[in-house]
Amino acid sequence: MSFVVIYTIGRLKHSLEHPSTSEFFEVGYKVMRQADVSGHLVKEFSPLGVPFPEDLIKGDGTPILTLTVWKSLESLYRFTYSGQHQRALRNRHQWFDTHQGKRLSYVVWWTEEIADVSWEEAYKRYTYYLQHGSTPYAFDYKLAFDQAGERFLFK
Repeated sequence: MSFVVIYTIGRLKHSLEHPSTSEFFEVGYKVMRQADVSGHLVKEFSPLGVPFPEDLIKGDGTPILTLTVWKSLESLYRFTYSGQHQRALRNRHQWFDTHQGKRLSYVVWWTEEIADVSWEEAYKRYTYYLQHGSTPYAFDYKLAFDQAGERFLFK
C-alpha cells in the first residue's frame, strides 16, 4: 500500500508571545483535530527538536514545520481545501511571512513505507522540488502525480 506525505515549511510574522501567534496555534490545534478525526491521517511527526532549514527560508519569524502521512492523495487534498484547514489557508497572511521569491510552502511525495519518512527526507524532497519543479519524486497540487508516476488530476 502506498501513502502520501506532505511537508510544510514557513515562518510566522510575529514572536511566540504575540496574540496573532497564539491565535495561529489555537487554529492549528483545531486543524490537527480535524485531521485526526478524518480517519485519513496516518501519522504526524513532531517538529520538536528538529532543526529549521535556514537555507530554505530566511527570516526572523518563528519557524513552523509539519510532516504528515496520509492514506491517499485525494484525502489529503480534500482535507487541505475544506473545513478548518481551508479557513486557516484563507487567513494565513495574518500569521505567515510570504516566502522569499514566492517559494511554495509545501511539497508532496509518495512512500511505500512509513518508516522511510523522516525530516531529512522531507528537506531532501523540498530542495529537489525547488531545483526541479514538480516531478513524481516531489510535487505540488498543481502538477500532481499518482503512485505510478502518472499525472494526477483532482476531481
